[in-house]
Amino acid sequence: MKFYKIVAFVACLALLSSCDYQKYNHIEQKDLNTGNELVYGVSPDSLPRQMSLKYEAKPELETRVNDIRAKLYSGTTSAVVKQ
Repeated sequence: MKFYKIVAFVACLALLSSCDYQKYNHIEQKDLNTGNELVYGVSPDSLPRQMSLKYEAKPELETRVNDIRAKLYSGTTSAVVKQ
């Protein structure tokens, strides 16, 4: 009975100590794009300026993209675009 109490105590201690599990599991990095309106926009609520760029469609790339999707997700039909 004493063994089970020790195991329960250790389990409780492990559960209580895991509350801050991911607290120190990240790297503090400075953002190189801070203040860049092209990436973040004028304010936090606005769209970035690069969203206004429009590209013309290239239909020859569609077949290549669909071939890549078919190769990557050959077993599922939901990921492959049917045209």
